[in-house]
Amino acid sequence: RNSTAQKALQNGFWSSFSLENKKIMISVTKIFRFEMGHAIDNYEGMCKYVHGHSYVLHVTVRKKANDSQPIPAPGFVIDFKELKKIVNEKVVKLLDHSLVLSESYIKKHPQRKEGQNLLIWPYEPSAENILYFIRESLIPSFPKDYEINRLKLWETADSFAEWENGS
Repeated sequence: RNSTAQKALQNGFWSSFSLENKKIMISVTKIFRFEMGHAIDNYEGMCKYVHGHSYVLHVTVRKKANDSQPIPAPGFVIDFKELKKIVNEKVVKLLDHSLVLSESYIKKHPQRKEGQNLLIWPYEPSAENILYFIRESLIPSFPKDYEINRLKLWETADSFAEWENGS
């Protein structure tokens, strides 16, 4: 006896499923956590002081492929182990337990230059710019048939920055 899903597949459901003539893109997301300190130069709030966050990063990836058919064996968009390896090597390993400060902050506070695990960026390490750094670090690291679909960086339990691929 045929289930509803089997009937849908037999009737070409997978190849005809669309939303307003747009392809449905299948993507996967893996979540990463890291601890990082920063300070925001030229800011009048408390974030002008060195402080830290427990960041939560969501990395969503899709394969550049025809989604009108089921994914061939092994049936993955990307192996979660491969995604974990790339993000850990290019992002988490570098940012976890680091202090990120801007060049302008260091000019005003030169004593901070002697800190351990210090990264100095040409721009302010706001959540938005940390996300920019993550995106720029990850894009060239993926095989050519994959693309990052979305990045979401939670700085606190109720505040995040998000980037979405417009292609």
